[in-house]
Amino acid sequence: MPSASVLDVGEIVDAQSAALVDWYRTEPDDVPIHTTLADAVLAQHYCNFQIWNHEDQARRRDVSDSHIATVKRAIDGWNQRRNDLMEVLDGLVLAALPDPDPDRARQHSETAGMMIDRLSILTLKIHHMRINAARDDDLDLAAQCAEKVRTLELQLTDLAACLDRLLVDCVGGTRFFKLYRQHKAYNDPRLNPAVSGRGPSST
Repeated sequence: MPSASVLDVGEIVDAQSAALVDWYRTEPDDVPIHTTLADAVLAQHYCNFQIWNHEDQARRRDVSDSHIATVKRAIDGWNQRRNDLMEVLDGLVLAALPDPDPDRARQHSETAGMMIDRLSILTLKIHHMRINAARDDDLDLAAQCAEKVRTLELQLTDLAACLDRLLVDCVGGTRFFKLYRQHKAYNDPRLNPAVSGRGPSST
């Protein structure tokens, strides 16, 4: 596979799926980035794992509003880290790719990091939908979830193939993507007027 020198998309999906099994058995305190692209993939995936579990908690009705506020703030932090790590992924992938051919290359609007993030979310959906598809307390619900699993697995297969095709084309010099800095402002009190108390036109 031409993209194998950059990354193996199948290995990414397998690693994301296997990590969920491990993390739900024994949740790690953190999954730090070390040096490799594989490390960054799992560190970014861990953010989605945390967001998923916090989003479940945020729907509870048996806890105080202050508890929900704490959960929501935690989601905010994990989401910022998730987006930062998408940029890290893009930087690592781009560093491994050749320069595009300016006469032939066409720009791709979605980056590799964004697509890896989407794969991460799909693996989470599939993991949890499979659990519900195996339930024996509500067979009708289990059948509905089994059908959803089939749909999600197709989406995962399609997305993985699209990412692989993008990387093949990037290696071949016919397509490219750029590292886009998202510059999210709402988590920076200097830039968020609701936090700083300064209006958007203040100097």
